[in-house]
Amino acid sequence: MSPNHQPVTGTSSPSKDRDILVKGLWSNNPIFRMILGICATLAVTNMVINGIVMGLAVLLVTCASSVVISLMRNIIPRRARIAVFMLIVATFVIIIDQFLKAYFMPLSEALGPYVALIITNCIIMGRLEAFATSNNSWSSFMDALGVGLGYTFVLVSISLVRELLGFGSILGYQVLGGGWVPWVSMILPPGAFLILGLFIWIQRTISPVEEGG
Repeated sequence: MSPNHQPVTGTSSPSKDRDILVKGLWSNNPIFRMILGICATLAVTNMVINGIVMGLAVLLVTCASSVVISLMRNIIPRRARIAVFMLIVATFVIIIDQFLKAYFMPLSEALGPYVALIITNCIIMGRLEAFATSNNSWSSFMDALGVGLGYTFVLVSISLVRELLGFGSILGYQVLGGGWVPWVSMILPPGAFLILGLFIWIQRTISPVEEGG
């Protein structure tokens, strides 16, 4: 079991909080280490703005759900915990989905069903089960923040490469000039697989997976 899966004992401290945050962001990044949540990673990262919005949506849902579950951890029946987790996660996902539909309809249409599918995101469910149920609300928030930022970092990084090579632009602004020949493969799912695999290789080369970790 990875270090950030262990219950945090005692009171929070700046160094402990920083350690929890950094592990979720890099060394125990859910995509790099466990290849979780790649459905949206492959589907919505053809444009940077899509990656940003999807990442922030997962970040907000993870943080809010982790805090609520942590506060309720002593009163949630063990047999019903998964149902409770999904109900709480679904509540926050619906709020974000309706907000996007009300104020950012083009983005909502571009993301399609993937915002609603956050409800079944195994990254969020995993953090609730492995961390929030056995730690205080602040530590749970820091853990969720690290994991959410790590997830957002991967989505934005992949979408930067894909949009740049696939469209010659970043955030809709043309940066490679009119003579650039778009790489069609970068717009399609195979391009996402390729870039994701490259990023995972780079991360694991920099921070190798420990045996038994």
